[in-house]
Amino acid sequence: MADMMMNRRAFVGGSLAASALAALAGCGKKTDGGTTTGGTATDSANVLKFYINNPVAIDPYNTQESEGTQVEHVMFDALTDYDWNTNEIVPKAAEYWDVNDDATEFTFHLVEGATFHNGDPVDAASFKRGWERICDPNMTTPSEIRYHLDPDKGALEMAEGKATELTGVEAVDDYTLKVTLTAPMADFPYICAHPALVPVPQAALDDPEKFLVAPIDNGPFMIDGEWVADQYINLVRYDNYYGTPAAIDGIYFSIQKDPDTAFREFEAGNIDFTSIPSGRMSEISEKYGLSDDGYTVTPGAQVLTGAEASIYYLCVNCEDEVMKDPVIRNAISLAINRQNIIDTVFEGTRVPADCIFPKVIDDDPSNAWENSHYDLEAAAKMLDEKYPAGSDGKRGIKIKLSYNSGGGHEDIMSIIQGDLEKIGIEVQQESLEWAAYLDALGDGNYQIGRLGWIADYPTMDNFLYPNVLSTSENNYSKYVNAEVDKAMNDARQIVDDEERKAAYRKINQMVGADMPIIPVMFYSHNHVGSERLASFFYDAQGKAEFAVAELV
Repeated sequence: MADMMMNRRAFVGGSLAASALAALAGCGKKTDGGTTTGGTATDSANVLKFYINNPVAIDPYNTQESEGTQVEHVMFDALTDYDWNTNEIVPKAAEYWDVNDDATEFTFHLVEGATFHNGDPVDAASFKRGWERICDPNMTTPSEIRYHLDPDKGALEMAEGKATELTGVEAVDDYTLKVTLTAPMADFPYICAHPALVPVPQAALDDPEKFLVAPIDNGPFMIDGEWVADQYINLVRYDNYYGTPAAIDGIYFSIQKDPDTAFREFEAGNIDFTSIPSGRMSEISEKYGLSDDGYTVTPGAQVLTGAEASIYYLCVNCEDEVMKDPVIRNAISLAINRQNIIDTVFEGTRVPADCIFPKVIDDDPSNAWENSHYDLEAAAKMLDEKYPAGSDGKRGIKIKLSYNSGGGHEDIMSIIQGDLEKIGIEVQQESLEWAAYLDALGDGNYQIGRLGWIADYPTMDNFLYPNVLSTSENNYSKYVNAEVDKAMNDARQIVDDEERKAAYRKINQMVGADMPIIPVMFYSHNHVGSERLASFFYDAQGKAEFAVAELV
């Protein structure tokens, strides 16, 4: 993918450097089941070939970005799942669950008879084991996704080294898992749908290095051999899966260095699903045909443009001497011609962002922020009193726009630079390699940077809590508002769905008035599938539904 979207500390769809985890992949071809045939999951023609960048991790304890999630989510089953067709949370590894009156205790009743692909039973203890790996600070590389389990009793104590188990997660018996939270949270079943909150067998503890590159899973597909970094990951159908068996024989994840290379492989017939290179949407849409619903590939209707549960935004350093002034932040937001960016760079296929919630998360019209539209005159007027323009039109406001290189952000930043210079703000661009860019964000060595966020789970809380809570590690804006913090913690405890949504809408407006982030656009799919795909669904979170995919 051309863009990078941030999911906590990891970006979605970018050229991620191979981490220490990936470096362990090597070239070994030992397997716990299936066969490896020179880089293909199987000789069968019934294998779907899918483009990804090199993942950060496919071991669920640290699966944190789109590429690793794409692989891991089809190997492992979490307790619950989100059904994008019905827009509701549904059972998966759990047949059903009970919740107490104040939403502090959830009891999940597991499907009986399910097994990992090595034959071990999938029981309540295996879920507790998997969740505790995420919270364990003594892992060789501690997890970046522990925050998903923060609501669980004992999670923070484990993270601080004060406990060795999740005291709030109890294996009552083989097929009953009881979870006790530190405070009410009615959205908890949504969190349990996160692809990384899955069970693991004892082998994950016995041989953790092997598990990094060849996880033993409980889902509809299992790994064939090992993850070969920068080359491929092979999956084959797990025939003893407890659910409905997959229709396809396997998945070949073709690891390519960038979208242009992947698309050339697609045109050569070597990949069945990939992203569309920048500037070619109209051409490719005409050639392959648009999907009827924007999410499902069928022959002749192969280009996907459906709205995503994700946002592209500018992250503002609220501790910076210039950017700490909300007047400047709001004026910058008014000065950005979002539609021009979309028309110029993305051929009109995205939607201007007017708040933190993508429309597929909550489309209530009251969500729009007062100063999230384009109005140059209003932007200039807002600055006039404190920062009057001189004879040269400049206001003495100098800012630096920072972004990660190689993601296609240069064109977007250049348009924003031009917009801001129209209201007398002097702008310098700074392009940094990915690792250096992350360091700059984390250290606060920036003024304005670009980021993206895709839903971990499709809730309003997941857009607010990680990004603007003052104590969140992902709050790169260094935004602090005690009233917002209290309101978010209070909202999490509201059991009634409609009341909880109303509370989050009010918080959204509180944040919008301060403008610690500046919404730019909501993402849309820009993907194409081959005519071999008889039916292939790619959801609003960017996860492919391989288990129900069909090939011609």
